[in-house]
Amino acid sequence: MEQNAEPSFSIEKIYIKDLSVEVPHAPEIFLEREAPQVEIQLNTEGRGVGEGVFEVVLTVTVTAKVEDKTVFLVEVGQGGVFRIANVPDEQIEPLVAVACPNILFPYAREVVADAVTRAGFSPIVLQPVNFEAMYMARLEQQQQAGGAQQAPLQ
Repeated sequence: MEQNAEPSFSIEKIYIKDLSVEVPHAPEIFLEREAPQVEIQLNTEGRGVGEGVFEVVLTVTVTAKVEDKTVFLVEVGQGGVFRIANVPDEQIEPLVAVACPNILFPYAREVVADAVTRAGFSPIVLQPVNFEAMYMARLEQQQQAGGAQQAPLQ
């Protein structure tokens, strides 16, 4: 009986929830010799989908531009379903906001590099991300913005 009370965390499924590749100025953009400016945006979202089961989606958006022209835009929604059991409620949000994105990130990085290459460009290799620092910064912003306004898991 006591073994059932052990905390557990497991990966049920890792999948691509959304993938978009746009090269709006092809084929002329391939003649461009100037190196594009690359902007990377990350977003994580988690929600409960059942008793102790959570879906986490790490969205990575990579936009490359030369001046005001978009060279390419790649957006990946890397999803995962995670089972969390016998974990105190106050520890679930950090697991969903830090541990799960850390697991999903290498998959998202691979999808981004592959999509950019298949679009005809040199691969973009995403640098490691500190999801714990992102989570702590978000908590700090929420505390400054009004204290008790935390983004609850749905």
